[in-house]
Amino acid sequence: MRTEITAGQSSDYLGFDLIMAENLPKPSVLLADRGYDADSIRKTMHVRDVLPVIPMRKSRKKRVGIDRSLYRLRNLVERCFNKLKNARRVATRYDKTAESFLGFIDITSIRLWLRHLST
Repeated sequence: MRTEITAGQSSDYLGFDLIMAENLPKPSVLLADRGYDADSIRKTMHVRDVLPVIPMRKSRKKRVGIDRSLYRLRNLVERCFNKLKNARRVATRYDKTAESFLGFIDITSIRLWLRHLST
């Protein structure tokens, strides 16, 4: 898992380049919400031979279909975010610096991963 902090008022797709750096293992599918529906993202994923499963925005002129069965797996990602936010410190962001906040997200993620391994 890779985490980055962007400005609170910026759109989701502006942080896409930070998350999808070339130094990570190559994914086969990109599951994302409508906030990532941009031609540049779809083109980048096509060049990297990754299947983008992103529903189109209502304002999109060129219609694009998605695999609904794959998109349903995005629910697992949303539940992971929900479990991360169960840690009150993550949900309310008490930390003053971005570095300590990201560190606590990493600690919480490791705790969730260890709990998953023990079941």
